[in-house]
Amino acid sequence: MLDYVWLVPIFPVIGVLINGLLGHKLSKRLVGFVACSVIFFSFALSVLLFLSLLKLPPEARSFEKIVYTWIATGDFKTNIGFLVDPLSIVMMLVVSGVSFLIHVYSVGYMHDDEGFRRYFTYLNLFVFSMLVLVCSNNFLLMFVGWEGVGLCSYLLIGFWYQRKEPADAGKKAFVVNRIGDYGFLLGMMLIFVTFGTLNFYDVFQSAHHNFHVGNLTITAITLLLFVGATGKSAQIPLYTWLPDAMEGPTPVSALIHAATMVTAGVYMVVRCNVLFTLAPISLTVVAIVGVVTAVFTASIALTANDIKRVLAYSTISQLGYMFLACGVGAYAAGIFHLMTHAFFKALLFLGAGSVMHAMSGELDMRKMGALKSHMPRTYWTFLIATLAIAGIFPFAGFFSKDEILWNAFQQNTILWALGAGAALMTAFYMFRVVFMTFHGESRVDEEVKEHLHESPPVMTNPLIILAILSAVGGFVGIPIIKGANFFHDFLAPVTGGHAVESAKITLTNLAYASGGHASAAEAGHHSIGLEVLMMIVSLAIAGIGIGLAYYMYIKNPSAPKKLAQRFTLLYQLIFNRYFVDEIYDFLFVNPIKRGSTLLWQIFDAKFIDGMINGAGQIVKWSSVGLKRVQTGYVQNYALSILIGVGAIIVYFLYM
Repeated sequence: MLDYVWLVPIFPVIGVLINGLLGHKLSKRLVGFVACSVIFFSFALSVLLFLSLLKLPPEARSFEKIVYTWIATGDFKTNIGFLVDPLSIVMMLVVSGVSFLIHVYSVGYMHDDEGFRRYFTYLNLFVFSMLVLVCSNNFLLMFVGWEGVGLCSYLLIGFWYQRKEPADAGKKAFVVNRIGDYGFLLGMMLIFVTFGTLNFYDVFQSAHHNFHVGNLTITAITLLLFVGATGKSAQIPLYTWLPDAMEGPTPVSALIHAATMVTAGVYMVVRCNVLFTLAPISLTVVAIVGVVTAVFTASIALTANDIKRVLAYSTISQLGYMFLACGVGAYAAGIFHLMTHAFFKALLFLGAGSVMHAMSGELDMRKMGALKSHMPRTYWTFLIATLAIAGIFPFAGFFSKDEILWNAFQQNTILWALGAGAALMTAFYMFRVVFMTFHGESRVDEEVKEHLHESPPVMTNPLIILAILSAVGGFVGIPIIKGANFFHDFLAPVTGGHAVESAKITLTNLAYASGGHASAAEAGHHSIGLEVLMMIVSLAIAGIGIGLAYYMYIKNPSAPKKLAQRFTLLYQLIFNRYFVDEIYDFLFVNPIKRGSTLLWQIFDAKFIDGMINGAGQIVKWSSVGLKRVQTGYVQNYALSILIGVGAIIVYFLYM
């Protein structure tokens, strides 16, 4: 069965070809059926591959399928090859499973759109690119998928390209990601120069046996790779494209945020955990960037009124948690949170889309309220997702987020405190969304109120499935109880062993500076009682956030306005997203635009065009003079010959 792994990414390609080439001849119903079916086949095959992998002993759970030799020139050789191991199979299941539900939901959400066929062609291509990224067995093929998801994000974010905002958002996503991709490309080149290969297995084996911890070359490689991750996974300083990506259709937002694109950076870091473990400086950078991003973007979500933008900043913050996990060596915890986040974040976005569907596209939560009675299925599923992301027991987010915070606490108390602060803000702003949207007094326009309705089953059924996953998905990773953390044990062949143990040393110096634990050995020997206590603390933090949201938006709705007036400068700073976009425009975007304009007007228009046009003018002027020689009179030609002969005679007689 493992031999058929290549079919997992191939199935979506079949959908691309059918709908892309023949979609204009097919009905919308058939287009939707084809698009959903091919993703379902990928998911079903991923399940079969997972079951086949489970039958093998843990140490044998790695299989490579080489399809053919792709490039072979000189010392460089790379294959079209696919890898089946615990990490790739988890990603295949998450990508194909969540994407299938989003495809089904899209059939109802996009039914009346004129670009229906184009939409599903792009959507299938998006999933294909992501599956290539997570299935590949080498860096170059991964980079093909990496660039593919970048292209598809551009196409789907700017799907409604007739309007300026989506078109600009698509371009912004494309350009910002090119910055990160440049770092990834340099890192990949340095890998080949250092190891002579781009195959994962060969690179990691060589790195583990031939390089010591702290090696400068490995540090440079991992930092360059992480630059790519900050672009794809929207971390500081390259996060600004993701909030603007909300201009695309809502199911696209769900796909980008939950199953594709932004998870690519986290996956890449975990896949390269052997390299990152050998680079303590890089791991420290990953942890710091992750936790700062988590706090920074969570604070922006506190004041946002656009329901999709709140969820967008939430995604960036949660991705910060995943990188925090990687930075402290808890790679399995990072992937665990990636999986649970895929469930509840897809549900949150699709729930927001259901609200928009009922409210004629309205996004401003200040124009919502009291929607619970009109949309009960959307409300209850959205509430489950909110409880999950807030980290409330026993929902999925509790287990994954708590594991990250626990590992951060073991390494460094400052990292834990910042992560806990982000958790507090997450619980607050997510329940702020729930209370503003579904509770309180109705602020819906009268004209819109008359048409409020629950979404059709094709949209609500995926919500119900995702709600179930958000509720019980965390039970595959129960901590403390021996043997109950199936997820961690399953990933151990890829993320455990020497990698995790070495990573525990990474933040030792930082721990000293913050008054944390002095050594990795001490960090690994806390009592179960302390871990339980930290769980209770995490729950208490989430409870405080929920309580504050309830007080400010249900019990005392005037409190937010009073607080904003009291701290006007701080509120305006956060409300305007710290003016980061404006600062980037001032420092980078506008100077580049002005410089490009000058290059166009001076260097291009005057110098380059001047050279080309000047050459043409010289030919033109010389032709004007020479054409007078061509008179058409025989006597003139005879005279010219006579003069020429005379000149030759004079030359030979006197020279």
